[in-house]
Amino acid sequence: MAGTATQASTKDEGPEKPSPLKNPIIVGALILVGAGLLILAAVWFVHYWTRGRFVQSTNDAYIQADQVTVATRVSGFVDQVLVQDNQSVRAGQPLVRVDDRDPRAKMEQAMAQVAQGRASVVQAQAQIREQEAQIAQSEAQLSGAKTKAKFAEREATRYGPLAASGAETAEKYDQMRQNSADADTTMAQDKAAVLAAKRQIETLKAQILTANAQIEQAEAQVRQAQVDLDATLVRASMDGRVGDKTVRVGQYVQPGTAMMTVVPVQNIYLVANFKETQRARMRVGQPATIKVDALGDKALHGVVESFSPGTGAQFALFPPNNATGNFTKVVQRIPTRIRIDADPQARKVLAPGLSATVSVDTYGARVDQ
Repeated sequence: MAGTATQASTKDEGPEKPSPLKNPIIVGALILVGAGLLILAAVWFVHYWTRGRFVQSTNDAYIQADQVTVATRVSGFVDQVLVQDNQSVRAGQPLVRVDDRDPRAKMEQAMAQVAQGRASVVQAQAQIREQEAQIAQSEAQLSGAKTKAKFAEREATRYGPLAASGAETAEKYDQMRQNSADADTTMAQDKAAVLAAKRQIETLKAQILTANAQIEQAEAQVRQAQVDLDATLVRASMDGRVGDKTVRVGQYVQPGTAMMTVVPVQNIYLVANFKETQRARMRVGQPATIKVDALGDKALHGVVESFSPGTGAQFALFPPNNATGNFTKVVQRIPTRIRIDADPQARKVLAPGLSATVSVDTYGARVDQ
């Protein structure tokens, strides 16, 4: 019976299966797969050795824009806010209107001072014309006094010999001499009057100069008041979109109060912080591949524009001082500006602050360049 059981067990196991590796089709397929993998590895190695090892990448990169904080230069209460959050604006477009009553009153006061100064000039000019007439009158009086003085002098000279010879009395001669002296005195007084009248013109001209200076000062105040009046209407300095809007109607603002930010989204760029060990072959003008997290797997193209003149640590509020204490070397990063070439649809998504991964192809650049 044992022999019968053994025969039954052998019959159940059946014939032995051949190994798959002895099948020429399977062996050929494995050889082809192995050869393909070797070819792919070789292609990858060749690509890496010729181009891939020259590509420098970093995920420490962010979209940025040269945004401008909008502030007022005058004090006052906000009358109107003319834009909404995230609204697109154009350069010169009104954003906020501040109460303009105080600047307008100052401008009107300065204009009144200008008018007052001009009236002073007109008055001084009229006084000069009046004084010129007075000078002409004084000069005429001086001319008559000179004539009288000469006549009195000739009379006294003529009566002198007559009085000496007894033909005329000494009293008459003394009277002629007194008349000559009086005529000289009158002539001197008229000369002084002419001189005083002429000097009065100089005084009036000085008053005109003073009035003109006051006019210039008042006109400067008018211009300043006009500038302040114009500043009550705050305008956008560039094209962009409104962000971080905190201003409200009725709010009291002072010079320098930040009210909102205008972000030039049409001029965004990327700043990638590459390690200093990646900087050796990087040059301006090299192509870059950009993947923004907000765009998924879509790749954008860019060009290296410039490099920061120092590492990020050098521009920190408290730069490191490695000359004191223990020292641990830390690889520094260099901010690199990259221009983004994106289509209009992608630019609608791009915004300052978004994260990105950047790869720069440094192939062809020599280390000694």
